[in-house]
Amino acid sequence: MRMIRTVGKWLDQRLRLGAPIRETMDHPIPRETASWFYVFGSAALTVFGLQLVTGVLLALIYAPSAGEAWNSLQFLNHQVTLGWFIRALHGWGSNFMVAIVLIHMVQVFLFGAFKYPRELTWILGIFLLLMTLAMAFTGQVLRFDQDAYWGLGIGASIVSRVPVLGPAMVTLVLGGPIIAGTTLSRFFALHVFVIPGFLILFVGVHLLLVLKLGINEWPMPGRLVRRADYLDKYHRLTRTEGVPFVPYGVWKDAIFSGVILLAMALCALYFGPFGPSGQPDPAIIRTVPRPDFFFLWLFALLALLPPALETPVLLIGPVIGLIVLLALPFVSGEGEKSWKRRPVAVMTVLVGAVALGALTNLAIDSPWSPVMNAWSGAPVPWQFVSGRTPLQIQGALVLQAKQCRNCHSLGGSGGRRGPALDAVATRLTADQLVRQVLQGGGNMPAYGKNLNPAETAALVAFLETLHPARQAPAQDASMSAGAQP
Repeated sequence: MRMIRTVGKWLDQRLRLGAPIRETMDHPIPRETASWFYVFGSAALTVFGLQLVTGVLLALIYAPSAGEAWNSLQFLNHQVTLGWFIRALHGWGSNFMVAIVLIHMVQVFLFGAFKYPRELTWILGIFLLLMTLAMAFTGQVLRFDQDAYWGLGIGASIVSRVPVLGPAMVTLVLGGPIIAGTTLSRFFALHVFVIPGFLILFVGVHLLLVLKLGINEWPMPGRLVRRADYLDKYHRLTRTEGVPFVPYGVWKDAIFSGVILLAMALCALYFGPFGPSGQPDPAIIRTVPRPDFFFLWLFALLALLPPALETPVLLIGPVIGLIVLLALPFVSGEGEKSWKRRPVAVMTVLVGAVALGALTNLAIDSPWSPVMNAWSGAPVPWQFVSGRTPLQIQGALVLQAKQCRNCHSLGGSGGRRGPALDAVATRLTADQLVRQVLQGGGNMPAYGKNLNPAETAALVAFLETLHPARQAPAQDASMSAGAQP
């Protein structure tokens, strides 16, 4: 103990942290706020710390590349000691963190803790919730399984609907016009560096504001907030009825955080990690992806909305909601705090909870019906089917049905991951086309399991017509040489 005190004194003489730590521990809080209703903020901070630790451990093995991401997760699940448990703890920690931050925001709203002088604390809380949701979404993408691949496709479709800036935003998010290796690298950087950096910054400022402004007092009915005298009344309350944060407030925070950590560990042990499911394969288009739990409501909304309403709701609704939340402390910064005298606030929370619960429940059976504007499912241009035989027209239909133009352009429209198809017949013979379609190669997946022989024959027959009018299609050189006398 003497050595510990000596080392502690030596460090304090140089770091000068003893006084701020003692000040934080002795920070007075209203006696009534040392309550179980005020433990969610500290629990969210605890879970975030665990997410940082488990995230670092996973990043030591995870390979952020399109070709190795899925395999590295399988390696973690089956070959690394307790790798599956670390993955499960990280995945369930994400769900718990979203839930706790959301509950904390609801509690702050009902207790009127957004009112003067805590407007900035509320605004930072909103951005902390958004960053937490962004962490959850980018984490799902990093699994890079079939659900993640097509879920990201839906996200890209939503982004693409933004007027004027949509295509540029899709390219910025995906690292190109389509989902590829650069996409995973960008989401890895977001998930591991950018978003945690913002979270640490916002949490630090948020805690500083809590220390400087104090913890919101218990919302007693009739205890009104007025800018003219609130601070004097609050400081008088903490002097007459206040208690030190340690030990009166911290022990409830510690117990609740311990219960949350135990619940996370039990979920990780019993349910295991999330995915990965099947490997991402753009050739499999008949799939029904499902996002993680806290995004199921959005999935149901996309599936059930009439197509004409999807874009307005997705683009205008979130903007209006964010503006309302940011403006709330300025519009309603004074007055009553108690939820018992704010029926509109209580009704808003109840309606929101019922709506989210109903949409989440509907998402279990909702059909997948996104408008994939980020992709190319449009009909084959008429000039490429005019005058073609029935077999060749059938091949054009196969090209469209299998969404080959997600990666290949034709007539100036379509993806750019693979080469344009306008003159593909001048580069590949019929046999080479069959081999490329069935076996894949380079950056192209194999479609052998997704096309029957009739579809393959029709597709190749159509591809053989794709050459300039005055240029003959490619021929097998060996066969041409053998035909000469």
